[in-house]
Order: sequence, then structure tokens, then C-alpha cells
Amino acid sequence: MSMRWSIAALMLMVMSFAALPVSAGWNPHEEDRALQTVRLFQKTDPTLQRFFDQAYGYTVFPDVYKGGILLLGGARGKGMVYEQGRLVGRASVTQVNVGPQLGGQSFSEIIFFRSKQDLDKFKQGNYELNAQLSAIVVTAGVATNTDYSDGVAVFALPKSGLMAEASVGGQKFSFEPY
Repeated sequence: MSMRWSIAALMLMVMSFAALPVSAGWNPHEEDRALQTVRLFQKTDPTLQRFFDQAYGYTVFPDVYKGGILLLGGARGKGMVYEQGRLVGRASVTQVNVGPQLGGQSFSEIIFFRSKQDLDKFKQGNYELNAQLSAIVVTAGVATNTDYSDGVAVFALPKSGLMAEASVGGQKFSFEPY
């Protein structure tokens, strides 16, 4: 397959993520999936509980799908936003990567916000994670020695697939309040 066809196929894949159906308002199924994801993170690493207890808010992405071919890649997912334990809206994540990569994966992601100001920045829309930030892959006890960076802590739980790259830097988010 030529480079041109590879790029065209990847662009089609990334654009198809943008065409996913969007539903307005609260969806109990989406909230249930977010709560199941939280329980899975807590079961995998009980030391994450300190983040749930101390964070002002957090965003849960039950499924983030990521793929890359040759020099281009992308990721997309939808999630729920919680402020002081209360559901306040929905979020989406999009990421475009340029550089050598090959493969695909799906993972769950939780972003904790230390303070009201940190969550408010996220809720303003067009929020982007620092390009140098990496998600901490959740395993038992990993949160014990983890702290916030620029007011956020990001944890990922791989679900399937294999990819030779795991950064979350450059992820862009949108927020839709309820």
C-alpha cells in the first residue's frame, strides 16, 4: 500500500470518529458506563481512592480509541465530567499525532483536577493537555507515588490492542454542560 493510500485511509478513520452520533442531554447508559469504569479503576488500584477523595473534580472516558499508520495517528472518545462527586456534563477527547507509529488500541482514561480553578479551565472548552504529559498506566499500587502535574493527574487503563506509543500530551477536550 502506498504512503498516499495509507494517509487517506487514516484521515478517513479520524474523520469517521468526528461523525459519531451525538445525543443531547443526559444519557443514563453513558453515566452507568462511566461509573463502571470508575469501579474498574478502583478495583485495579485501590490507592487511586485518594484522588477520588481529594480531587475537586474528574472526567471519566470509558473508551478512548487510538490508531496510527506510518506517520499519522489519532484518538477519539466521549466521557462524563464530575464536580465534587456530582455529574455536571459530558466531554469529548480528540488527538492527532504526527510521527512514526503503527497499531491501534482502546483504553479507559480518568483525568483528576486538583482544584476548582483547574476544573474550570477544562470546562471553558478547548482544553489541551501539556504535550509532555503521559498517562500513568494503572496497575496495583501505582497511584501511591503519583501526584498532580499542573493541577491534573491522568490515569489510563488499557483495554485492548497494542501500540508503540502511549502519550496523552496534545489531547484536546471539549465540554458540554447539562
